[in-house]
Amino acid sequence: EVELGRHRIQENAAAEKAFQWPRGDILGQPLDQLIPAPMREAHRNHVRLFGNAGTTARHLGRQTVLAAVRRDGSEFPIEVSISQHMEGHRQFFTAILRDITERLQTESLLVRSEARLQGILDSAMDSIVIADADQNIVLFNAAAEAMFGCPRDAAVGMPLTAFVPAHARAKHMDHVRRFGNDGTVSRRMGGARTVTGRRLDDGHEFPIDASISQLTERGARFYTAILRDVSAQAEAEAALKQSKEDLQQLSAAADVAREQEKNRIARELHDELGQSLTMLQMDVAWCRDKMQTAEAQLAQRLDRMATLLGVTVAATRRIAADLRPLLLDDLGLIPAVEWLVENFIQRTGTPCELAISNPGMRVPEAHSTAVFRVVQEALTNIAKHAEARHVEVALDLGSTAISVSIRDDGNGFDRNDPRKAGSFGLIGLRERAYLLGGEASITSERGQGTVIEVMLPITREAQTP
Repeated sequence: EVELGRHRIQENAAAEKAFQWPRGDILGQPLDQLIPAPMREAHRNHVRLFGNAGTTARHLGRQTVLAAVRRDGSEFPIEVSISQHMEGHRQFFTAILRDITERLQTESLLVRSEARLQGILDSAMDSIVIADADQNIVLFNAAAEAMFGCPRDAAVGMPLTAFVPAHARAKHMDHVRRFGNDGTVSRRMGGARTVTGRRLDDGHEFPIDASISQLTERGARFYTAILRDVSAQAEAEAALKQSKEDLQQLSAAADVAREQEKNRIARELHDELGQSLTMLQMDVAWCRDKMQTAEAQLAQRLDRMATLLGVTVAATRRIAADLRPLLLDDLGLIPAVEWLVENFIQRTGTPCELAISNPGMRVPEAHSTAVFRVVQEALTNIAKHAEARHVEVALDLGSTAISVSIRDDGNGFDRNDPRKAGSFGLIGLRERAYLLGGEASITSERGQGTVIEVMLPITREAQTP
């Protein structure tokens, strides 16, 4: 407590501790001893103005930090509340002082910590946005500024939905609400195709890959979203998808052209070369019948010619059938598959059962070719490698899809083993299914046989003749 004009001091025990002055030594001393020299004149003017203004009380030190001096000359920051009262004609001032050294140190540490945190967040390549329980933004890093085209100062306090397109806001708010209620700590927000962001500067919408986490601090809930603009990735995926579709169409067209060329060659072998060889065979037989019995050497030569012609005719038919059996085009899929099974049994002696459901169902040409080639390739692999004792072939001909299953009880193989050089049979099965938008699966274990399953969907376009 100080008397105006005399500036004499009275202090309590807390003031003794703060200023390190014993009460008996400081009582009656000028107040200036407790104020740093550079601030004394300003202090006197302030007290004088306060006394003349007639204000009862005032709080000092909230906007600017005041300083005091201890007995040893060291300075420390203080916060002051000052009041005045009159005793007769004497005016007194009472100051309530608080040493705020620890508070300022804590605030300084907090400022440095926040600056360090902000530096870390701003160095992050991904956008980081923190919102409170009402989904109002409380933190917005530099990457988020660039992503959403909005300065940090403007973003803080804005609703999170401001950066979500209008058509997606209801879904976004419902997602965050359910996430907050189910107690999950973190979650991936649907992937790059279901989360969409919006720039504030031009309204441009873009796909986002996002993850969200929640934290409750002192009863307040906060949501942290880590966001990444995946526009380039989405464009690359779209281009890759288009490229795969183009390649699939090109491969399908090439496969059709290849089958047509095989059909042409097979038919020429059968119709032209085969017929010519047959006529030549008949001529040789006629010559042999007309020949005189005494001409033994000529008869022997004609016999050899007849034998060679028979072998050549058989080879021509086999080559034509391997290229493309004409009965696939002339009679259809089922007779062609029956021919494959019968030919497999004749060549290998292995029993093979054929089961066909809905045999009267019309099968598109491309699907007939694919099924025939799948069964052909599978039976060829079984004949070469499986050493099977029994084989089952099943066809399910539906109106919307065709299913093919080839099962054997042979050697099997380990699918993790490296593929033999130049061996593309199983890859060819998958490729044929892929060209028609289907799927192929191969299940096998050593000593447990192999199961090949192929599913080919039938589209409306394929059903059109």
